[in-house]
Amino acid sequence: MGIHFKHWPRIAVTLIPLLFALLHATGTLRLGLVNRLDDIVYDARLRATMPKTLDERIVIVDIDEKSLAEVGRWPWGRNKVAALVDRLFGEYNIALLGVDVVFAEADESSGLKQLQLLAQNDLRDQRGFVDRVTQLHNTLDYDSLLATALQKRPIVMGYYFTNDNAGRSSGVLPMPAMASDTLKGRNITVTTWTGYGASIDVLAKAAPKAGFFNYLPSEGDGLVRSIPMLAEYKSQYYESLPLAMFRVLTGNPEIVPGFPQERLVSKAYGRLESLLLLRDGKTLPIPVNERVAVLVPFRGAGGVGGGSFRYVSASDILSKQVPLDSLKGKIIFLGTTAPGLLDLRVTPVGEAYPGVEVHANVISGLLDGKVLVSPDYVLGYEVLVLALSGLLLALALPVLSAPRAVLLSVLVMVVLVGMNFWLYLDYGLVLPLASALLTAFAAFALNMSYGYFVESRAKRELAHLFGSYVAPELVVEMVKDPSSYSMKAVNKELTVMFCDMRGFTKMSEKMEPLLLQQLLNDVFTRLTDIIRANKGTIDKYMGDCVMAFWGAPVDLPDHAQLAVKTAIEMIAIVRSINDGHRAKGLPEIGIGIGLNTGMMCVGDMGSVTRRSYTVIGDAVNLGSRLEGLSKNYGTEIVVNASTRKLAPEFTWQELDHVRVKGKQQAVGIYSPLAVADPGSTDTVTELKTWALFLKAYRAQNWEQCDVLLLNIQRLNPQKYLYHLYLDRVASLRRLPPDLTWDGATNFDSK
Repeated sequence: MGIHFKHWPRIAVTLIPLLFALLHATGTLRLGLVNRLDDIVYDARLRATMPKTLDERIVIVDIDEKSLAEVGRWPWGRNKVAALVDRLFGEYNIALLGVDVVFAEADESSGLKQLQLLAQNDLRDQRGFVDRVTQLHNTLDYDSLLATALQKRPIVMGYYFTNDNAGRSSGVLPMPAMASDTLKGRNITVTTWTGYGASIDVLAKAAPKAGFFNYLPSEGDGLVRSIPMLAEYKSQYYESLPLAMFRVLTGNPEIVPGFPQERLVSKAYGRLESLLLLRDGKTLPIPVNERVAVLVPFRGAGGVGGGSFRYVSASDILSKQVPLDSLKGKIIFLGTTAPGLLDLRVTPVGEAYPGVEVHANVISGLLDGKVLVSPDYVLGYEVLVLALSGLLLALALPVLSAPRAVLLSVLVMVVLVGMNFWLYLDYGLVLPLASALLTAFAAFALNMSYGYFVESRAKRELAHLFGSYVAPELVVEMVKDPSSYSMKAVNKELTVMFCDMRGFTKMSEKMEPLLLQQLLNDVFTRLTDIIRANKGTIDKYMGDCVMAFWGAPVDLPDHAQLAVKTAIEMIAIVRSINDGHRAKGLPEIGIGIGLNTGMMCVGDMGSVTRRSYTVIGDAVNLGSRLEGLSKNYGTEIVVNASTRKLAPEFTWQELDHVRVKGKQQAVGIYSPLAVADPGSTDTVTELKTWALFLKAYRAQNWEQCDVLLLNIQRLNPQKYLYHLYLDRVASLRRLPPDLTWDGATNFDSK
C-alpha cells in the first residue's frame, strides 16, 4: 500500500522521537535517560559475556583482614613491606610487582627520629648511647630498608592524582610517559589534575617506574566502568598503573599518540584513536576512547570468591605459608580488600569490587589483546542507525495494520540488538543502542496513539462522554446543608493526596483491554471507598492516578491525620488485592502516595463548558512532586514536614531534605512506619541510628556514615532507603568537600 496524503500527519508525529534521538546523538540535546539506559545495556551485556575463568598469570597479594589481624593495622612499618618485597622476589621469584598503595609520607614508626633527637640534645654526652643510635640507624631507617628492597627490581609503584583546589602535592612524580610535543599541536581530551600523592623521594629514586591508580566513575551513577590510560598534570602526560606495568612486561616501549590516519593533517581534531607502543620497529596499538581511557574488561564478579584471579594473603607470604613455586614468574599486584582501607569500588559487576582487581582486569585484557573500546566513529554510527531505522518505521507504520506494525517494530528492534551484540562480541566495539531502541519503541507508540486518539471518532466520543461527568462527593455535601457551602474560591489550609498506580504500563501491555479495565475499576473503587470513609473529597482521576483532598468542602480540623490514616489503609488494601491477584494469576500492582498540607485555593473552577470543584496552588504542586519522590526512596508514602507535624500520633521516619523542581527552598520529607509496636527496642534503635546517620550525612562525615549505615543495615537489611544512601555516600565521598552543601537533594524533573 502506497503512502497517501492522509498519512503525512501520522508520519510527522512518528518522526518526533527520531528528531530528539538525533539531537541527542549529535550532542545538541543530551538526554540523561538515554545515557542511563545505554549504561544499563552495557552493564547487562558485560555481565552476560564475562568469561568467569581464572587468569593464572596474575596473582593479587592481599592486605586483607587476616593480614591486618596477624601483622598489625595498616600502615605497616616499611621494614615489613621490605620483607614482603624481598620474599616475593628473592624466594618466590615473581616476574613483576605492581603496588596499588602509596607511600606518600616518611615512616617514623621505628622511633629512629626520636632517638636521634635525644642523641643530639639531652643525651649527647652519653657516648655509648650516641654510638648505639648510630649503629642502629640502618636497622631502624625503615624507608631505606624498603628502598633497598625496591632497587633494581621490576616494580611499578602506585600513586594518585587529585583535584585539590590548592594544588597540594606530596612525594615525587615519575618521569612523564609521553611528552606534550608528540601531540603535534593537538589538544586531546584527557583527564587533568591539579595535585597528587606519590612515593617519598628515597622510594621514588629506588623504584622510578610508577603509574597512577585513579578511576573514571560514570557521571550518571558513579560506577567504575573505565580507567584513564593517560592523565595530564602541568602539561605533562603520565601513565596509569596497568599501562606502566604492561610496558614493563613488553620491554618498556615508547608511547606515541595514534590519530586516525585520514585526519593526520587536521590539527583541530583532538580525538585519539589509540596509544601506540613502539619498540624495535614494532607497533602495538591500545585502543582508547574520547577521554584516553579504556573500558575495564571485567572477567567476573570480583573478590576472593570471584574466581577471576588468585588471592594470597600478605601475611601468608611473610610467614612462608604459600608454596615457593606457586608464584614463580607471576605478575603480582599488592593491594587490599579490607573494607576499612577504603579500596572497594562500585562497578557494573559488583557493589564492593576490590580496586586492585580493576587494574588486574585491565592488565589481563591488554595481555590477551581484548580491550573493549568505544571507537571514534560512534557519532556517525549512531546517526546512521537512527536515520535508517527511524525513517523505515516512520514511512511504513502508518500504512500497516496493527499486527503488521507490531511485527515490523519488533523485527527492527531485534535487528538493532543483534547487530550491536555482534559488533561487541566479535570486535570488542561498544556502540550505543538505547537511542535506537527508544526511537523504535516511541515511533510505534506514537503511531498507534495517533491512530487511537486522533483518527478514531468513536474513541473521541467516548472521551467526551467521560468528560461530562462530575464528582458526586460535592453533590452529596451540598444536599446535606446547601446554605453552609459556597462554590466561590477561597484559600484554606488543606491536605492534598496524589496516589499513582505502579506497574500499570506493564499490565496494559500484557492484559486484555476488558480485563485491564475491570481490574483498574476494581482497584479504584476500593481505594475510593477508603478515601470516602475517611471524609476525603475525590478531586479527579488522571489515568492511573487519583487525586483527593481533606478539609473542603467540609471543615476538618484533623484533615492531616485523616489523610495519613487513609494512605496507610490504602497501602494495606493494595496488599490484600495483590494476595487475590496472586491466587488468580493476575499481575500485582503497587501505589505511590504523596501528601502535603498547606494553603490552597479551593472552589469551582474551569471553563464555561466544564467546571469542577478542585484545589490549586503551590502546596498542591508540591504534593504531586512528593508522590513522584516515593519511587526514588523505595517507600510508598511521602509527606511534607507540615503534614507530619499535624499527625504526631504516627511513627515517622525522616527520608531527606529535598529541593523539588520549581522550588528554591529545601523541604523535609517523611514516611510513616507501619510497625506493630512503635515503642519496640529495634524500632527505637533503628530510628535513633538513622537520625545520627542523617546528621553525619549533612555534615559530609562519610566515614561516620559508613559505620552508621553498616549498623542500621544489620537491623533492617532489606530496606531500599539504606541501600540508596549507601550508593549516595559512595558517590559523594569521591568528590571534594562542598562548602555550599546543605544536605539537600535536588530533583530537576517532575
